[in-house]
Amino acid sequence: MMYSHKKRVFLKKSLISIGLSQIAFRNISFAMDVWPSGKPIKLIVPAQPGGGLDFIARIMADKLATATKVSWIAENIGGGGGSIASLVTARAPADGQTFMIVNISTHGTNPAVRNLPYDALKDFTHISMIGGSPNVLVSSNTLSPLGSLENLFAYLKSLNRPITYGSAGPGTSSHLLVEQLGASMGIAVTHVPYRGIGPALVDLMGGRLDIAFPGLLAAMQFIKSGRLIPYAITSSHRNNLLPQLPTFAEKGLTEFSSLQWYGISGPANLKPEITKALNNQIQRILHDQVLISKFESETLTVLPMSSTQFTEYVANDIQKWSKLVKDRNIKIEL
Repeated sequence: MMYSHKKRVFLKKSLISIGLSQIAFRNISFAMDVWPSGKPIKLIVPAQPGGGLDFIARIMADKLATATKVSWIAENIGGGGGSIASLVTARAPADGQTFMIVNISTHGTNPAVRNLPYDALKDFTHISMIGGSPNVLVSSNTLSPLGSLENLFAYLKSLNRPITYGSAGPGTSSHLLVEQLGASMGIAVTHVPYRGIGPALVDLMGGRLDIAFPGLLAAMQFIKSGRLIPYAITSSHRNNLLPQLPTFAEKGLTEFSSLQWYGISGPANLKPEITKALNNQIQRILHDQVLISKFESETLTVLPMSSTQFTEYVANDIQKWSKLVKDRNIKIEL
């Protein structure tokens, strides 16, 4: 049978329409099967509005709402280094209506150094990793003539006094990494904790601190503007946004390996079908090239994982930080 050009175009459009309709139907069917009530799903953010956590949470909430045809609402619950939000999530009913953006603080460093009102493994169902961004050692631009990591180390040793550094708070990676650095260099360090890394970076740029070890996501805007000088990052490879910046591994400091990671978790004892279905949707989202580019522009590399892989990652991260605290005899003043 011969078709005219117009009929062929019409047939092609019809087939595309049918295909899109089937995809939409599968999403609607997925939502009806897993969340038959159709009620909005809560995505708890363990921080105040604004900043990296909030940025990631709102993007994922929008993407998940589109994927599942169910509303996802980001709810900010700050305080306690993320422990308040974590406790709310852990105590929520395991009905698939409450999830949380977990991160290195809530489920990595904090469990290694604090007596928390929740168990980072037993009280949660870890759904999927989203991605991670490295930490970066920085100083104010007044030290820009130093240039290299080696020159920075030599300068800090020449001060003949404890070097001062700011962190996002006791027990955070920006705290523990500098304690590890001080022990490796054989110099004393004085910790100045803040409520979040932002105020610490402000004081660093103002000359009131010597160094800081923030996540690259938080520091990038100041590095780009020239207000902070970066020396090395904790990832296993160089970052595309700062290709001239070496890794610590390149400098022979392989123990400095860390990611400011982010993931999605829910309360313990979620039904396996909820965990599997949600993980599948997250994997599809994290393979979207537009999303990948958006995250990469903010220094975040997507790291898709199964629920089992993510749970193992969290357990290994807690173990790593716990070992650091013990081996370096790091004292956490809370």
